[in-house]
Amino acid sequence: MRLLQIELYKLWHSRISKVLIFGYFLLIFSIAILSTIKVELGPINFHLAEQGIFNFPYIWHFNTFVIALLKVFFAIIIVAMIGNEYSNKTLKQNLIDGLSKAEFLRTKVYAILAFVVISTLFVFIISLILGGIYSDYNELQIIFMDLEYLLAYAVKLFGFFTFCLFLSILIKRSAFALGFLALWQVTEGIVFGLMKWKLSDLIPQISAEQVFQFFPLNAMGNLIKEPFTRLSAIQNLADQMGEAFTKDYSVSFFNIAIVIVWSALFIRGSYFLLKRRDL
Repeated sequence: MRLLQIELYKLWHSRISKVLIFGYFLLIFSIAILSTIKVELGPINFHLAEQGIFNFPYIWHFNTFVIALLKVFFAIIIVAMIGNEYSNKTLKQNLIDGLSKAEFLRTKVYAILAFVVISTLFVFIISLILGGIYSDYNELQIIFMDLEYLLAYAVKLFGFFTFCLFLSILIKRSAFALGFLALWQVTEGIVFGLMKWKLSDLIPQISAEQVFQFFPLNAMGNLIKEPFTRLSAIQNLADQMGEAFTKDYSVSFFNIAIVIVWSALFIRGSYFLLKRRDL
């Protein structure tokens, strides 16, 4: 608890961090605005809430996918707080004051865990409220189906934030760390394209998709697949066009295990860098 309090104190006294944190949670609450979207153009009357996006249990899938897109806000906070530790030399001061490198790293990991728990709780409460208002189904068994999407959401955030933590410690400078994060995303896509092109020729027994599922950002993306093609309106339209969706939208616990392993490696790698560097 002491280590978490140290990190929270730093975040609370950083104006940029406070703005980004409040902005992030405000955006989570803004998901409720989707329920008010109405389009009336002559004979066309469209109310987004009536399209089933807030029906239980679909709402768990929809909300976790959409809100997870906002994770870049807290990624900026993580990268900035590490960058500030180096630029303001507070990291060295913490070590002089008696904090070990392992304890310093734990302050960051505990802050990430606290944020993930609070964010997941927010998603749960907002989804429960919106579902209670707009869902066509209110049986308890249906309401609490598919809660594994919340677990996938929490693991996705934790994996992504520990990756940001590792990059921040590796590169030190905030802007370069964020740039490298974007570059890594592009690199994964390029490598996947190359594997699609050549891997089957080199190793016919292994597909590019089988290898690509182990890439960190792709593994995080696979935790919660896009929910839009699950909507009945999209399904009906596809059936009329002779195109059927056979996609598996369920949460894979194998993917969860992959991301957890990556998270552990990122934390271990962060500690390795801190331990070996002369700070």
